[in-house]
Amino acid sequence: MSNPTTADETRTPAPRNGRRNFLLRGLMIMIVLAAIAWTLWYFLEGRWYADTDDAYVHGNVVQIAPRAPGTVLSIGAEDGDLVHAGQVLVKLDPSDAEVALQAAEANLARTVRQVRGMYNQAQGAQAELTSRRVALNKARADYKRREGLARSGAISSEELAHARDALDAAESALSATLEKYRSSKVLVDDTVVASHPDVEAAAAKLRAAYLDKARSTIVAPVTGYVAQRSVQVGQRVQPGEPLMAVVPLEQIWVDANFKETQLRNMRIGQPVEMESDLYGGSVTFHGTVQSLGIGTGSAFSLLPAQNATGNWIKIVQRVPVRIRLDPADVKAHPLRIGLSMSASVNLHDRTGPVLPQTAPTKPVFTTEVFRRQLDAADALIAHIIHQNMGHPDNH
Repeated sequence: MSNPTTADETRTPAPRNGRRNFLLRGLMIMIVLAAIAWTLWYFLEGRWYADTDDAYVHGNVVQIAPRAPGTVLSIGAEDGDLVHAGQVLVKLDPSDAEVALQAAEANLARTVRQVRGMYNQAQGAQAELTSRRVALNKARADYKRREGLARSGAISSEELAHARDALDAAESALSATLEKYRSSKVLVDDTVVASHPDVEAAAAKLRAAYLDKARSTIVAPVTGYVAQRSVQVGQRVQPGEPLMAVVPLEQIWVDANFKETQLRNMRIGQPVEMESDLYGGSVTFHGTVQSLGIGTGSAFSLLPAQNATGNWIKIVQRVPVRIRLDPADVKAHPLRIGLSMSASVNLHDRTGPVLPQTAPTKPVFTTEVFRRQLDAADALIAHIIHQNMGHPDNH
């Protein structure tokens, strides 16, 4: 005889097993649907994007270094300060440069006066040459007249000999004066005082002295923010020694390192979306692919990999891709050099080139600050030459 209670107890687990099976089947269906959805997304959309989080912000770091030796007297900016092009950053002791500049100014003034003397000598030699020609013509005429008189016996042969000697002397004097004139003329021929070689040489020395004096004041070549200040007051600095750096943060870009397998469909000009760890996902930066790296990072490393060995292991290489940032995004959300970024390149448009097809037609980065120094030197040279020219008639 069976126990009804036991039979009921054996039948109660059936609903639980059915519910568990239902949940498992539902989970499997969800996994399959998710896999199908991911597959569809990848083939329709996902495979047309190349993503990497191995990306960093880079930019121009303008090193500030002296171009002449000197002792630091003052420092005009600290780390993080905004400086404008032409603003004084460091002042060096200008005493030696000022003395050298004064000597160069005096040398130029003396040279101008000496060259003016050369022109005067050439003019004097020309006047003397004219006088010698008149004297020669007179001596020649006297000799011919006395030669006729000697044939008629009106004068003695001794007087004729004296006339001949006077003619020979006049011819010799003319020859000597002609050589003197030519020597004087060749020194000033086809020139004016300002373009004379001696004046130009003295002017070049003055330019060098002026630049040494101007370089005792070190200015910012570009507008940017100061970084890496290491210079101190009283420090003796040498040409080329780093003192600080100026970073123009509006001229930055992103170098993203993509796997070599991601570059198949990547082209110059493709749009890029980026996120910075500084701002997180709340800010999206936009840009375009500017260039694809010419080599992998390992190829240009200090110690390139030596793959011709017996224990070679294949490693997927990464190629740096430079991305130009949208200036409006950078202005709204400033970035710093070295910040980490994540980049996603839209590969739909593959009409662009893999490598640039034209060479640059203008400088990538330039400054006009140092050209002004040479302009001021030229103005000083012109002023000194004008002061030492004397009367306008003297060239």
